[in-house]
Amino acid sequence: MDALHTDLYQLTMAAGYFHRGMASRVATCELFVRRLPRHRRFLVAMGLERVARYLEGLRFTDEQIAYLRGLPALADAMTPAFCSYLRDFRFRGDVWAVPEGTVFFPNEPVLRVTAPIIEAQLIETFALSAVNHATAIASKAARIVLAAGDAGVMEFGTRRAHPEAALDAARAAYAVGCVGTSNVEAGMRFGIPVLGTAAHMWTMAHPTEEAAFEGYVAVFPSAAILLIDTYDTLVGAARAAAVARDKLKGVRIDSGDLGALSVAVRKILDDAGCASAKIVASGDLNEHRIAELRRAGAPIDLYGVGTDLVTSIDAPSLGGVYKLVEIGGAEAGAGGERTPIAKFSEGKATLPGAHQVHRFRDPAGKLARDVIALDGEPAGPGAEPLLAAVMRRGARVAPPEGLDAVRARVRAEIAGLPDALRRIDDDPAPGAPFAAEVSPRLGALVEAVRARVVAGAG
Repeated sequence: MDALHTDLYQLTMAAGYFHRGMASRVATCELFVRRLPRHRRFLVAMGLERVARYLEGLRFTDEQIAYLRGLPALADAMTPAFCSYLRDFRFRGDVWAVPEGTVFFPNEPVLRVTAPIIEAQLIETFALSAVNHATAIASKAARIVLAAGDAGVMEFGTRRAHPEAALDAARAAYAVGCVGTSNVEAGMRFGIPVLGTAAHMWTMAHPTEEAAFEGYVAVFPSAAILLIDTYDTLVGAARAAAVARDKLKGVRIDSGDLGALSVAVRKILDDAGCASAKIVASGDLNEHRIAELRRAGAPIDLYGVGTDLVTSIDAPSLGGVYKLVEIGGAEAGAGGERTPIAKFSEGKATLPGAHQVHRFRDPAGKLARDVIALDGEPAGPGAEPLLAAVMRRGARVAPPEGLDAVRARVRAEIAGLPDALRRIDDDPAPGAPFAAEVSPRLGALVEAVRARVVAGAG
């Protein structure tokens, strides 16, 4: 239902459009990011499937309408006619989006909505909430997966996020290449592998470390990964090997010098005949720490990453915006004259008209350039259009895409990035940051709209 997952001003504007006779006017709005967060060279689009599900089920209940009637800021506008409008409200617009898992850059629209203006207005807050959060987490997780290389990354951050945010984070992390999550609800809801071991409390609840290990192996003989650093990591490794023997699937180290400890633990396990046992490392990890461990040759098979991943700690918010780009009087999808709209405020200018992004690759398949063009504008040979139809008149044009398909897309997208964009260090990338070009036709429209606005202001 989620109809009240919005800001008050979306509802005041919706009511204003209704009472001013503007409800049938058609608006096109686009969601994009003006600039990359610090330490990012690319973004991975995520959260778009949640927006589509929201649009399919968007309704106002009688209870919600009654609540809105009691809000002082809305009271004057909550007439019987407007209440009836809300009661019958459905999203009936058209939606285009880049497929989830697509790499994108500043000013490139990832979502485009054409709908009666009230519908286009009311969905802004939810769309930004869903896409900004999931994209921020996906983009951070992609850096961590890049740093890990052939080693696996497990998402371990549920306890560091709001319960609903943790679910979105688990989905986003798995989509960009993490091998699983500790979040059981995410596993059931999204079909993500659920992974984990035991905490230090298990060991401390037993009279000895040996007893804790023996008890765990007895209960989980086919999934025995033992946490070995409660007291002394190297002693714990030896005890784990002695207790579990051929049943030992792995050990986890959660503290200390992970590089040096992993080398020593690997030798202990190998000498004890547990060469197949994996080493799992966790404890305040991020892409930089993982990259250091891998450069040092640490024999770590799996990394559990929590806080830094689920909070995108170095760039915890994404400044995506949702802006009107054209307005007309025709019903959505029915054609008719549309007036291109733009703003020219310093640092916050927008591009007029409905847009498409054309992607071009070099002969090796690497990203060469992106061009933001007007929708329907010819692109030239080799162009890949990024935005595709998702909904027509409020109905999906195809079933939702599975996470396996999204994971495959992310792998291909990141593999197709030039090396300079795949770097994870925080230093500025060599040369200018990657930026999409504006097509000549769109550039001419920008100047025409600017001249029109200036003339109108005069």
